[in-house]
Amino acid sequence: MIFTETPIAGVLVIDVERHDDDRGFFARTFCEDELRAGGLEPHVAQCSISWNRLRGTLRGLHYQAPPHAETKIVRCTRGAIWDVVVDLRSDSATCRQWTGVELTGENRRALYIPAGLAHGFLTRTDDSEVLYMMSTTYVAGAARGVAWDDPAFAIQWPFEPVVISERDRSHPRWL
Repeated sequence: MIFTETPIAGVLVIDVERHDDDRGFFARTFCEDELRAGGLEPHVAQCSISWNRLRGTLRGLHYQAPPHAETKIVRCTRGAIWDVVVDLRSDSATCRQWTGVELTGENRRALYIPAGLAHGFLTRTDDSEVLYMMSTTYVAGAARGVAWDDPAFAIQWPFEPVVISERDRSHPRWL
């Protein structure tokens, strides 16, 4: 696995290190030892997928409040998404800043998201599927969200969403 830092401390792009031969290739997508060696949270308590029928579907921006804050590793297994994280950590030098990464079934890239950040994505293709690996189990009472279009973050989405759930549409603005 190849780890690349982003402008937000603790958020890493994870690329696969391919081992090619005449059959195709083999690549590790998760390694507890490598994550731990990099000072990252390797524990996975829950995995989930979301399937998204249409291009332009927006999900987010979601997070879980302490003490149920979660670390996530997010990978697009089919299609393509623009994946975004926003730093909500009040003690962080990058608080309220965001970063975005294109994740696709073809680039096999993942995003490591530490606790304290909000996460969301916009599908770039029809029929996109996203795999989430979380460090804690989902707790409905700890589920939170912030507005995807909050001017405090000034996220530059690649295009206007066309499908947003009522729940995601009604998330409050940050502070």
